[in-house]
Amino acid sequence: MIPWVQLDTAKTPDGDHELRLKQRGAEFSIMLGSNELMNSRLSGSEEALARLSCQRIAGRRQPKILIGGLGMGFTLRAALAELGADAGIVVAELVPAVVAWARGPMASLFGGCLDDPRLTIREADVGQIVRSEVSAWDAILLDVDNGPEGIVHKANDALYSIAGLISARAALKPGGVLAVWSQGSDSGFTRRLKQAGFAVDEVKVRANGKRGARQIIWIATNGPRPVATGAKL
Repeated sequence: MIPWVQLDTAKTPDGDHELRLKQRGAEFSIMLGSNELMNSRLSGSEEALARLSCQRIAGRRQPKILIGGLGMGFTLRAALAELGADAGIVVAELVPAVVAWARGPMASLFGGCLDDPRLTIREADVGQIVRSEVSAWDAILLDVDNGPEGIVHKANDALYSIAGLISARAALKPGGVLAVWSQGSDSGFTRRLKQAGFAVDEVKVRANGKRGARQIIWIATNGPRPVATGAKL
C-alpha cells in the first residue's frame, strides 16, 4: 500500500490546532488532529450542497453566491457547473494556506476553476462577510466545519447561533437560501433555523454519490419577514 506523505501544515485561526495536508498517490486528505476534515475520494455530499442550493435559485438573473470554506473545491466546482455566465461567486476562506494548497499541490483537483472569471476568493471570515451585508446574496453555502459546531475555528459557533442565523437571513435576498453541510443530524440546529424564521428542509445525502456515510444538508429558505405588531401594511 502506498504510504501517506505529509505535504504541509497550517495553524488554525485560533493558533491552538494544526491542519495537516497529506497525500497518498492521487488521494489527498486534510486532517485536524485525528479528525479527517475532507478527503479527495469523498466529494458527493459537498457537490450536493451546491447542486441543491443552485436548484432552489434557478432562473434568477445575475445570482450572487457566498461559499464559506474552499476546502478541496468540490462545492465550488459544482456551483460553477450549475450557474450561468452572469453569476458571481465569492469564496471566503479563513486559512490562507488552504488557498495556497489549492493553487499548489492540490491544483489537479481544482482543474483550473480558480481562474474562472465568475469567482472571487476572499481570505476572510465568512461570518464577518455575512454580518456586514444586507439582502446581498441569493445563496449562502456553509461548509466550514464538520457540522453546526466550530471545530476548526471556535468562533464559527457564532454562525450557527440564533443571532448568527438571523444575520444570515438578513444577508439573503427574499427567497434566498442558506445551505449548511454536516456530518450528521442536529435537531437543535434545525430548531434554531426555524426560530430564526427560515423554512427548513433537512436532506440526507451520501458522502460519495450512492455510497459512503449518510450526511446532512440543511436547505433553509428565507421567506417573507413577519410584520411587527402594530406596524402599518
